[in-house]
Amino acid sequence: MLYKIDEVAKECGLTKRSIRYYEEIGLISPPERSEGGFRLYSDLHIERLKKIMNVRDVLGFSLQEVQEYMAIGEAFEEFRLQYRENKEKMNDDERKENLLGAEAILAQQLKMIDEKLKKMNDIRDEMNEMYQRVKNALEQ
Repeated sequence: MLYKIDEVAKECGLTKRSIRYYEEIGLISPPERSEGGFRLYSDLHIERLKKIMNVRDVLGFSLQEVQEYMAIGEAFEEFRLQYRENKEKMNDDERKENLLGAEAILAQQLKMIDEKLKKMNDIRDEMNEMYQRVKNALEQ
């Protein structure tokens, strides 16, 4: 099914401008166009936009970090598809090499998440320390 930009914006909680910008910077692929030149987005576009929103909002990534994270995810997906298609044809060494490549890609994504979590935990620890000081002052 194909959707106009208004429908996609509403479904994803984005502005039309943001969707166009994400297309411009390559976060989403250019959609089909109607005869009148209107953008027509697919379910895959909506799914990807929702994933972008999660990465941005939940993980707190900047758009540059989102681009990097999504590119790493795409590389993993390519490995996964290649592995599935060729698994039966591969010998044990080739299979292991392929899986090591996938492991390295996933490690990159985990590293990005871990770095963000460390920063968040550092901020939380700092806030917790201030909270405890205020609480202790109130108890005196």
